[in-house]
Amino acid sequence: MGKLIVQILTNALAIFFAVKLVDGITLTDENDLVVLLFAGFILGLINFFVKPVLKIISAPLILFTLGLFTIVINIVSLFLLDYLVNELSISGWIAAFWGVIIISAVNIFINAFSKK
Repeated sequence: MGKLIVQILTNALAIFFAVKLVDGITLTDENDLVVLLFAGFILGLINFFVKPVLKIISAPLILFTLGLFTIVINIVSLFLLDYLVNELSISGWIAAFWGVIIISAVNIFINAFSKK
């Protein structure tokens, strides 16, 4: 349960940074903690349920591109988050790409320090 809460908070913080740093990613009220936590929760669900299926389906492409196709999968996941969370808006592929980079960096950084 603690790991789930840490992941939701990490996702919410990562989305917050993506909204602040990427021009094409907006939140209707970027200081609304409830919306950020909800978006973090939904992103966690997408990463848990949808992303593994996409990775299995696209395994040959992932192998052929030496793992770079996972960036496309992450972008698709971010667009799915945009579709599911009405308060979030992503204006295009370039904004989604940079959003994925920022969200991944924040997740890697926080997960590195939260491991026991």
